[in-house]
Amino acid sequence: MKHIVTAVVAALFCAVMASPVAGQNREHQQLAAEARMLQEQTQQLAIAMAALSESLKAISSRIDDSGTALRKAFADQKLLIDNMASDVRVVRERTDDTNLRIATLREELEALRGSMLQLQQAQQQTLAAPVDPSIPVDPNAPAPPPATAAPLPSTVGLSPTRMLDTAKADFFAGQFTLAVAGFEAFLKAFPRSESAGESQFYIGESYAAQNRWPDAIAAYNAVIQNFPASSILPEAYYKRGLAEERSGQVDAARLSWETVVKASPDSDGARLAKQSLDRLSRQRPAP
Repeated sequence: MKHIVTAVVAALFCAVMASPVAGQNREHQQLAAEARMLQEQTQQLAIAMAALSESLKAISSRIDDSGTALRKAFADQKLLIDNMASDVRVVRERTDDTNLRIATLREELEALRGSMLQLQQAQQQTLAAPVDPSIPVDPNAPAPPPATAAPLPSTVGLSPTRMLDTAKADFFAGQFTLAVAGFEAFLKAFPRSESAGESQFYIGESYAAQNRWPDAIAAYNAVIQNFPASSILPEAYYKRGLAEERSGQVDAARLSWETVVKASPDSDGARLAKQSLDRLSRQRPAP
C-alpha cells in the first residue's frame, strides 16, 4: 500500500513538473513563429524600401534630365531672342541709314530743282527784248552787242552735302571767314535741311575761334531758338556758356550750363557743362 502511495505521489510530482515545461515550450514556439513572421516582414520591408529607393533614383534621374532639358531649352530660347534682337538692331540701323540716304537724296533733288529754276531765270534774263515791228530798221545801224548771261549764284548745282562739307573744310583749315560765308549760304539755300542746326552751330564755332564772343553768343542763340529739335542743341548750350564766360557774363554762363544739365542730363554737352559748373563752384564758392 505504501508503495502504491509513493508511486501516485511520484506520478503527481512528475505531472506537476512537466506542465510548466510544456507551457514554456509553447511560448517559445509562439515567439519563434512571431520572430519568423517579423523577419519575413522585415525582409519584405527591405525589399520594398529597395524598390522605393530605385524608384526615387529613377524619378531623380528624370527630374535631372527634365531640368537639363529645360535649361537647354531656355538657353536655346535666349540665344534665339538674342539673335532676333541683333537682327532687329541691324534692321533698325539699316532703316536709319536708308532714311538718312533718302533725306540726303531729297535734299539733292531740292538742290537740283532750285538750280534748274535759277538756270531758267538766268536764261530768261539773257533773252533779247522783243523787237517792235512798227519801228523801221536801219540797215546801216551797227549790230547790237551780244546779250550777256546774268551771273549765276555760287550755289547753283551744289548739293547740301557738298556745300556743308566745303564749309566744314574751310572751318577746319582755319579759314573762318570763308567758313561763315559757306554756312550762311547753306542756311539760305537749305533752311529746312536736317543739317541746318549743325550749320548754324558751326557759325558760332567760327566766331568763337576768332574770339568774337558776342557774335558767337548770337549764333548759338540762333541754334537754340531756331532749331530746338537738333541733336546739337545740348552742345550749343554748353558752347554758349563758354562764350558768355569768356565775355565776362559768368551768371549767364552758369544759367546756360544749368539749363542743359537739367534738360539733357545724359548728353555730352551736359557732362561738359557740369564740369564747368564744378569749376565755377571751386573758383567762387557759394556763400
